[in-house]
Formats: sequence, C-alpha cells, structure tokens
Amino acid sequence: MVEDITALETTALGSLTAAEHRSDRQALEQWRLTYLGSQGQIRQLMRCIGQLPLEERRTFGSAVQSLAQRLEVAYKASEQRVSDRLLNRELEAERIDVTLPGRPHAQGLIHPLRQTLSDVVRAFANLGFQAVEGPEVEWDTYNFELLNIPANHPARDMWDTLWITDRMLLRTHTSPMQVRTMRMASATARRQGNEPPALRIVVPGRTYRYEQVDATHESQFMQLEGLLVDHQSSFSDLKGVLTDVARQLFGQARKTRFRCDYFPFVEPGAELAMDCFACEGRDPHCRVCHGSGWIEILGCGMVHPKVLENGGYDPQRYRGFAFGLGIERITMLRHGIDDIRLFYLNDVQLWRQVRYAPGAPRSWNREVPE
Repeated sequence: MVEDITALETTALGSLTAAEHRSDRQALEQWRLTYLGSQGQIRQLMRCIGQLPLEERRTFGSAVQSLAQRLEVAYKASEQRVSDRLLNRELEAERIDVTLPGRPHAQGLIHPLRQTLSDVVRAFANLGFQAVEGPEVEWDTYNFELLNIPANHPARDMWDTLWITDRMLLRTHTSPMQVRTMRMASATARRQGNEPPALRIVVPGRTYRYEQVDATHESQFMQLEGLLVDHQSSFSDLKGVLTDVARQLFGQARKTRFRCDYFPFVEPGAELAMDCFACEGRDPHCRVCHGSGWIEILGCGMVHPKVLENGGYDPQRYRGFAFGLGIERITMLRHGIDDIRLFYLNDVQLWRQVRYAPGAPRSWNREVPE
C-alpha cells in the first residue's frame, strides 16, 4: 500500500508540473478535482482505510493524510505561480511608457476684440495714459449736455440713442468720462486747496446706439476715448501722440494725415487717417482704402473750452485734447475682417484665419483649439 501511495504522489506531481508549465488554469482545476476533490483519488484511498486490518489502519491513514497535505501545498504553490505568470503577461501587454510626454490640451485664444483693446490700451500706457472705466447706463447730462451738446441741438442727430427714461440712456460713447474724471479731479484738488491736476486718461468700454445692423454697424460696439489736460498741450502734441500710437498698432512705417472734422466737444476737430498698409496707395481698386491711399481710423481735436469749464478746469489756464476710436474698426483693419457681425459668431474657423492674418500680433502665435 505504501508503494501505491508513493506511485500516486509521483504521478500527481508530474501531472501538476505539466499543467503549471502550460499555465492552464482549467488543467489545474481538473488536477485538483482528480486528486483532491470529493470524488478524487485521495478521498478514495481514505475510504479504503476501514477495510484494512486494525494494526495497519493508523500507518496507512497517516500516510494518506500526509500525502493529501503535500499535494495541497504543491497545488497552491503551482496555482500562485500560474496566476503571477498570467498577471505579468497582462501587465506586459497593457504596459504604457510613462516617460512619454502627455497629449497636449488645446488652448483657447483671447477674442480679437479683447486682444486689440489690450494692445491699444498698452500703446497709450507707453505714453503715460491711465485707463479708467465708467458706467454704461448714463445720464443725459454727462452723455450730452456737459459735452457741449445741449437739448434740441442738431449735433444730437449724430448719435442714435437708446433711451431708458427721458433723462437716462445707454451711453452712446465713452466721452462722458471726460467730464466725470475732470470733475472728480478738480473737486478733490479744491478740497485740498490745490489746483486741478494734469490728466492723461483713456476710457475703454462698450457703447450702444440704435443702429441698423449690417457689415459695418452694430447696436453695441467697443470704443476707447482719450483725454489729456494740462497747461501747455497743443495740437502738435495731439498729432505726435496719435501718430506714435498708430505706428505701435500698425507698424513704424505708417504715415498719418489730419483733416478738419466736426465734433461738438472739441474745437478744432479733426479726423486721423493713415496711409494704406495694404496697397500703399498704388491700387485704385484696393478693398481697404478704396483707392484713396488713406484709411480713417479715429476722430480727435482740442477740448472745447465749455467742456473744460464743465469739468471744473479754467479754460484760460488749461488746455487739452481728446480722441476716440472704435475697437471693432481697428480690429477689422488689423486682421482683414470685412464684417463686424463675425466678431459675435464665435466661429473657430474665423479665429484660425485671424491668427494667420498679416496684422496678427505675436500673442496670436498659438494653435487654435479644434
């Protein structure tokens, strides 16, 4: 009987080694059922113990029990090795190289209007101008009357106003901050017993007009107003400031031209035009300058004495100049956009084209997200 147990152990361990070598879980399970299961060969040997003589039962039973324990230990060890081997294969198959760079996320870009506004404000900041903001819902007093545009004056027809009440409106320009800023500065100076200080401000913001929307007009648009007040400013200073800003925005080779124009709150008033950067005046069919060789970009002039007086500044002692430009118009010129309505479509294809436009600033030199 002992020889049978030894032979059984040899056969069982050989079969277990073969199943383990194949890394076959089903073969291992079948081996367990064959030798250690409820109907397996170890169980059958235990059933034979009762048929043996009394003096042989203890020895045989002990030998069978010892065999069962050895086979159980061998099975668990083989099962663990097979599990580890299969797991390593799965890990190897699914392995990723964590040293590779990750997939970059697409980054968005600043809206072209906001980008142009930042560039314009920065250009004036380089010349000492400080940016201030004001309310978009304005009083008629500041929007018109204190800017030398009294009630029933024909100049009011220049602005198609959106009224909220008979005295309150959505501002038609950012010019009201001229008087607001002068009044705050002069009032503070008087309380301190000082003269009103010199001012250099630009006023960026959104404005509103009752316009028929088309390729060049919108009911809301962004504007930047500027004001300089001191004792010695002149029209030549105005020309120098605006020429420098035009060259910061459109290139140092730009030439400028000033022609007389009318604005109620300046005297004299002028329009600023620069030479056409698209055709340089050589193409009579140029779509940018329409063959004239010049592009109008803003209005300007010396601050009217009444406006200075309304702001608390003595027009006999102080002088100043003001200017205003449309951010949409500057952006359209810089990037070759021919329809103002495109700014509000959020069309990624448009921004991709804007990125490669000749006038696109360096800050646009990034990929547009898909």
